[in-house]
Amino acid sequence: MKKLLNFKLKIWRQKNHQTKGYFQSYTIENISPNSSFLEMLDILNDKIVRSKQDFPISFDHDCREGICGMCSLYINGRAHGPDHLITTCQLHMRKFKNNQLIYVEPWRSQSFPIIRDLIVDRSAFDRIIISGGFISVNTFGKTIDGNIIPVPKEQAEKSFDAATCIGCGACVAACKNKSAMLFVAAKVAQFSFLPQGKIERKNRVRKMVQKMDEEGFGSCTNNKTCEVECPKGISTEYISILNKEYICSFT
Repeated sequence: MKKLLNFKLKIWRQKNHQTKGYFQSYTIENISPNSSFLEMLDILNDKIVRSKQDFPISFDHDCREGICGMCSLYINGRAHGPDHLITTCQLHMRKFKNNQLIYVEPWRSQSFPIIRDLIVDRSAFDRIIISGGFISVNTFGKTIDGNIIPVPKEQAEKSFDAATCIGCGACVAACKNKSAMLFVAAKVAQFSFLPQGKIERKNRVRKMVQKMDEEGFGSCTNNKTCEVECPKGISTEYISILNKEYICSFT
């Protein structure tokens, strides 16, 4: 049987984006090394509720399978924590040492205002998608038409790799300029490689880049921290594709 773990936690508490936040200290004991990070927070919240001394910690989650991107936390200075190619819900407590001090924070970006505690408002990403990240042709009931269009294997794979972006915002959190270039690049590229997406490609990239700037995201730093912290390993190569698409949209 594996030894149970104890931790010291400093967790960011903030009522809303208009109030001042602070780190609150907690201790948690007898945690299984096989518990996920979110399960550890569940146990801590149960302890807080039972003590009736504080409100439970607010944090976002949904699928807990690394698909939805909701569980976005900054853990000990890294987006999604110390492991690689995972989301927070896939992070296990065996990645930490017994009695280790763990800092837990929300994403830090002006474009992602804090809703409460560890939850941020990432609707800026939704607005970027709405601005142009879709194919406007009505395909309802006619998906077979799209499936019969031949797509070269290499292009299909590149499109699929870009489409694995779950919009978690780790790229923004990791970038010193809080750039959303990797996110936008992935959403532009997943269509630009496919014949179905080529008709609107010029309008798409111009509208999405414009909306990205309007939402207050910074410019690309070219230091590739976004690629390092992306839980899906999306390459900064797609940023080059985005730049090419944007330049070509004016010709």
